Amino acid sequence: MAQPSEQRALPADLAEALGLLTRLPVPVHSPRGAASAWAWPVAGLAIALLTGMVAAIALRLDLRPELAAGVALAAQIALSGGLHEDGLADTADGFWGGSAPARRLEIMKDSRIGSYGVIALVLSLGLRWQALSLLFASGHVAAPLVAAAVLSRGTMAVLMSALPNARGEGLSASVGRPSQGTALLAVGVALALSLAAVGWAILGPLLWLALATIGLAGLARAKIGGQTGDVLGASQQIGEVAVLIALASAL
Repeated sequence: MAQPSEQRALPADLAEALGLLTRLPVPVHSPRGAASAWAWPVAGLAIALLTGMVAAIALRLDLRPELAAGVALAAQIALSGGLHEDGLADTADGFWGGSAPARRLEIMKDSRIGSYGVIALVLSLGLRWQALSLLFASGHVAAPLVAAAVLSRGTMAVLMSALPNARGEGLSASVGRPSQGTALLAVGVALALSLAAVGWAILGPLLWLALATIGLAGLARAKIGGQTGDVLGASQQIGEVAVLIALASAL
């Protein structure tokens, strides 16, 4: 039988994940930091379901799939506050705008966006828009959104557990480093939710996602010696792009 503290941890972790990764007005009491990372895919599920509702309404109003995909992306960004897009832009600017780890970290902390960040955002938004347009045109709306959202946030927990924090401060450092068990639980939750959404069609996207995550992890270790909140945001964006492209090719 679960202990009372464990029973209280479940809703607390869900609330903390929603409060951290979305703009939904969820009160957070007794935060557990990295221990709640297993629930990050659930936050992705919430964003995906709400985005799917917006996309479905847009399609019901006879918007073309391309326009509905644009509306869905706008809703998705609004729900997350552009948190991961910001991380992607900062990571691109830092990794390719600096010549040494300390300088790269300094650039990543700068709120101003540079040319590499703009290019990364254009690529992320463009590829997601194209993939969603194809998926919506073929009748697949909520399911691919769910699969991409939960899997990309599950890999955030894995990356955060596998790599040390490179800066020692910031959002990632304040949350802490998830244990291997917490990271594996996040992966398990993400796999279960994505399998329920798209079935065995998820196998191909999983390979794309694994390659993208491993590649980013190696790059982050080489460039700055670990991960930061920006790198985690970049991993979510890259993972989502990988899953959506693979699903658009398979479904």
